[in-house]
Amino acid sequence: MRRVVHRETHSPRAALSVVAAVLVMAVAGYGLLESAVHAIGQPAWLIEPQLAAERIVALPAGFPPLLLGAGGAVIAMVGLFFLLNAVLPGRRARHVLSGGGFSTAVVVDDEVIASALARRATLAANVTPEQVMVVVSQRQVTVNVRPTSGVPVTEQAVLAAVEDELREMELDPLPEVRVNISTAGVIGA
Repeated sequence: MRRVVHRETHSPRAALSVVAAVLVMAVAGYGLLESAVHAIGQPAWLIEPQLAAERIVALPAGFPPLLLGAGGAVIAMVGLFFLLNAVLPGRRARHVLSGGGFSTAVVVDDEVIASALARRATLAANVTPEQVMVVVSQRQVTVNVRPTSGVPVTEQAVLAAVEDELREMELDPLPEVRVNISTAGVIGA
């Protein structure tokens, strides 16, 4: 069950692996094609392999520094993109409800959790649903409330209601709650 939960809460790397493999195959295929064309005595399609190797060895010569810097930056950004996607955990916007047993698992999207928390915060703050916005991330829940003008909203009441709802959900991992009460109110809600 642990593998299934991990598969549902983490993004797969298959598509990115396929893109990297296709790029490597394209470069290798082009190198093979140019070498084969050179071996049978035909003119190169783009550049002779020997000439390409010589230009790479003598790279700073003949190219403007701005072009070399821009090319190096692009190659570094592509490499950093692939490296970070390989190393960092690819988490999906989902949480696991830990209330079930070991034979069952419930994985819930963060949007569903945010909707339930917004409903609870709306009742606690005594405002309309349009005045509450909830953002759920892996480690934090942010509740933004715009109160009705002239009607005070206590931050502690909203915080207690949202934390109570989170405890009832039994999320794994349990995110930290932060409540922001706007200083500008809504007129006539």
